[in-house]
Amino acid sequence: MIGTVYKSTGSWYTVKTDDGVFYDCRIKGKFRLKGIKSTNPIAVGDRVSFDLEKSGDETNATITEIKDRKNYIVRKSVNLSKQTHIIAANLDQVFLMITLNNPQTFTSFIDRFLVTAEAYGIPAVLLFNKVDSYDEDELVDVKYLAALYRSIGYTCVGISAKTGKNVDKVKEMMTGKISMFSGHSGVGKSTLVNTIDKELNIKTKEISEQHMQGQHTTTFAEMYDLDFGAQIIDTPGIRGFGIVDMEKEEIGDYFPEFFALKSECKFNNCLHIDEPKCAVKDALENDEVAWSRYKSYVQMITGEEENYRQDIYGDKK
Repeated sequence: MIGTVYKSTGSWYTVKTDDGVFYDCRIKGKFRLKGIKSTNPIAVGDRVSFDLEKSGDETNATITEIKDRKNYIVRKSVNLSKQTHIIAANLDQVFLMITLNNPQTFTSFIDRFLVTAEAYGIPAVLLFNKVDSYDEDELVDVKYLAALYRSIGYTCVGISAKTGKNVDKVKEMMTGKISMFSGHSGVGKSTLVNTIDKELNIKTKEISEQHMQGQHTTTFAEMYDLDFGAQIIDTPGIRGFGIVDMEKEEIGDYFPEFFALKSECKFNNCLHIDEPKCAVKDALENDEVAWSRYKSYVQMITGEEENYRQDIYGDKK
C-alpha cells in the first residue's frame, strides 16, 4: 500500500492512503536513507510504501520503502551537531512566521531559514505576525523589514493570527498546496492555523513572561487537511537554524541579491569577503545590499552560530 506520512513521533508514523484511510505504522530495524545522515529517516510529507500483516486479532503496518522526494527542508539536530533533522518533505511552499518582539525574531534567523529554503528549492513567504499589538514605531520597523525582503523578491504579508487580519490572503496562497509553517516558539503558528481552520483546535500557550519566549506547544510535525482544499504542516518552534550540508562557495548563491551580482565580481569564485573588485561589497558600500543580510552571510561563511542578542538590523561595524 502507498500513502503520505501525516505525523511522526519518532517511533510511530501515521500514514494516510490515497483513499483516505489512516494507519499507524512502524519501521523495521535500521531504516536509513542513502546519503542523508538524519536523526529521522522518515519525515512528515514523505510518500511511503507499507505492508499490512495480521498478528492474531491485530493488524500491524510496517513501512518498507520511502519514495523519491521532490524536496525537503532540514536543520541541525538539536543534540547531535553532526546530524540533521528533516523537518518536512515534498513541500510546495514554506511560511516563516516572524514577530518583532514577544518573542523577537532576528534577521540572522530569517536569513538562515531563507538560505535553506533556497538551497532545497522551496518557495518561502514571510508572515509578519502580531501587527495588531505594535505601536507606531514598531510598525515602522516591521514595514522596514518587509520592504527589505520584498526588494530581494520575497513575498511578505503583515498579519494578525489573533484578529484575522490578512488571513484570507494567506489562505488564498495556500489553496491547492502543501504548506509548512515555521518560526520560533510563541510567534503564533498554532494560533494562525486555528484561525485558518477553526475545526483543528491545535493547542496554544501564552508567552513565558519570565523569558519572553514561546513555550513549545507542538512537539512534533504534523500534517492537516484543511476545509478549503489545502494541506498544512505544523512544526515545533525552533530556536536556531544551523546551516547544514553547504560548502562555503555555494552559500552566496542562495542569497538572490548576491547571486545577481556574482557575474560582476572580478573572480568567479569570489566569496565576497577579502577579494578585490567584489560587486557585492561595492553594492554594500552603496547601500544597495542590506548590511544585515551581509552580516548573516559572513556568519554562515565563518561557521558562526546565530547570536540572538544582536541588533535586529545588524550594524555596519
